[in-house]
Amino acid sequence: MKKKFTAVINKEENWYVAHCVELDVVSQGKTIEEAQANLKEAVELYLESFEKDDYPGSDSEIILYPFEVAVNGLGFLYYQGKN
Repeated sequence: MKKKFTAVINKEENWYVAHCVELDVVSQGKTIEEAQANLKEAVELYLESFEKDDYPGSDSEIILYPFEVAVNGLGFLYYQGKN
C-alpha cells in the first residue's frame, strides 16, 4: 500500500530542511535531493510504529500559499527570545 504526503522544504543556512505536513515529521540534507530522501526514510520509519490500518494523517486536501504579515521590531525580537 502507498500513501501520498506533502513535503515543504526550506533552505536554512547550509541545510535543506524537509517537513512532512500531515505527519509533522522533519528531516534535513545538504541538498534538496538528500533532504527528500531523508524525509522519505524518516516517514517510513515513523509509519512502521503504527498498525497497518491505523496510520496517522489525513486524506484531506492540503493548500499551501505564501502570505505576508506586518512585523514590528520589538515583537520579532521577543519572539526570537532576544528580549
